[in-house]
Formats: sequence, structure tokens, C-alpha cells
Amino acid sequence: MESLYQHRYWTAPDGLKLHYRDYAGPEGATKAPVLCLHGLTRNSRDFAPLAAQIADTRRVIVPEMRGRGLSEYAKDTASYNPLVYIADVKALLEDQGITRFVSIGTSMGGLMTMLMAAQDASLFSGVVLNDIGPQLDPDGLSRIGGYVGQGGSFPSWMHAARAQKSVHHAAFPDYSLDQWLEMAKRTLIVGQNGRLTYDYDMGIAEPFKQPGNAAPPDLWPAFEALKDVPTVLVRGGLSDLLSEEIAGKMAQVHGDLTLATVPRVGHAPMLDEAEATTAINALLERVQ
Repeated sequence: MESLYQHRYWTAPDGLKLHYRDYAGPEGATKAPVLCLHGLTRNSRDFAPLAAQIADTRRVIVPEMRGRGLSEYAKDTASYNPLVYIADVKALLEDQGITRFVSIGTSMGGLMTMLMAAQDASLFSGVVLNDIGPQLDPDGLSRIGGYVGQGGSFPSWMHAARAQKSVHHAAFPDYSLDQWLEMAKRTLIVGQNGRLTYDYDMGIAEPFKQPGNAAPPDLWPAFEALKDVPTVLVRGGLSDLLSEEIAGKMAQVHGDLTLATVPRVGHAPMLDEAEATTAINALLERVQ
């Protein structure tokens, strides 16, 4: 069976070799491509089901930020910050001649989207922000800071799945064993010694834990730059990062925002939930 995507690479401004999955979409497609931007410790595998579905009508590009997946690890861990990631993504867009696109950003990927909008909102024909906003709950940031960069390795996928459950059970209280196994396979890889290890550079934790780096202090102007861009905000009903109050305020200040709440899920929805896919599909039907 032919693969739904191709592995491709581009070069960051500082010379790092970075990887992306390229779902070509239908031949002759004219609609704006979709750019999927993953979260802090994640990679392109997170978007596999959604990207395959969207690729029926559009090209989908899923980059892996430096230090994740098949992208090269940075020599200087200080470069693991959103402004550098944005510069990397802009190099990819320039390489591919893309001047307008739909952004689907999970957590950190949504922060990147807002920061890019602050620079030039005309890039976006549509936006999906997945459980992220311009004002974040300190408790959620503290929880993420508690596990990022901790490392560890496991002898089997079952052990890895149990480890995922121990960390994320509060966010996914209804997950089955199969779903925890799927999460483990999206998050870990088989290392050189045959044990399972996390698929990111543990060095990303260093800048994340510095004040103001996990999320810039005032992102409301960046979010408001999207006010004329059709936007979907997906929020986990159990989220400890994006409060219901802030999500409501975002809906009030934005000119064209659809709020889709995924019940019984925390940070962050996987975007395969019915509430999320319905809202995303409706957005993609609207925008060119």
C-alpha cells in the first residue's frame, strides 16, 4: 500500500536538518494547504489520523520542531524556544513557496500560531487552536514542567503505556489500554539499546523552565491579531491549562471563533474526538 505521506527535510536558518511529513493531497488541489504544529514534547505522529483525513481535499504538512522526531537536535538548547521554532517554520514555508495556509496548532503549536499572527496575520486563511490561548493557567504549566525532560526508558510497550497513564490519567480518565498503547507509540521510539525512549531531546526542558519562555507574558495582542481569521478553539473540558473563563473571553474578543469543547478530556485533545473533527471539518469547508 502506498504511503499517505512522504518524509521530507528542510534546513533551518542555523543549518539544522529538520523533518516534515508531506501529505500531497489530491492532484491539482488549489485550496490552501494545512500546516499542523505539534506540542512541546510531541512529534508528527500526533496528527496522523487527522492529516490522513484532511489530505482527501488538501495538502497537509506536519513539521517536527528541532529536537523532536526525525529532526536534528540543537547544539544549543537555548534555541528551543517559540521564536526560533517560528523562524524554522518560516524557512520551510519559503522553501515550499507557501504564502497562505491553515494552521492547526496543539498547545505550543498554537502559541507559535498566535506569535506568527502578531507578525503577519495575512498568512492564515484559517486557524485551529488546540487547548491553548493567550492566558494560561499556572497549574497546568507547572504540571507540564514536572514531567518534561525527565526521560526514562522502558522494556516493552506495555510498560511505556502504563507510564503514560501514570502521568496523563487525569487528562484522559476514560482511556482504554489500547488508547494508552497508542499514545505510547506516538510519544516513544525504540532506542539503540532496544529499550523504549521518549522521542525528543531532553534539553528542551532547560529553556521551558526559564521565566517567560513557556508562554510569553501577554499574548492577548497576538491572539487579537487573528480577529479577522476564521478560527476554531478546541478545549478539553478537563483542561488545566486553558480555563473555561479564558476560552469564553477569547470567543468574546474574536470576530469569528467557534468554540468546540471535548468532554472528559484534559490537555490536550488528540483531535480525533467527534467534537473536534466536526468543528475542524466545518472550518475547512469554509476557507479556501
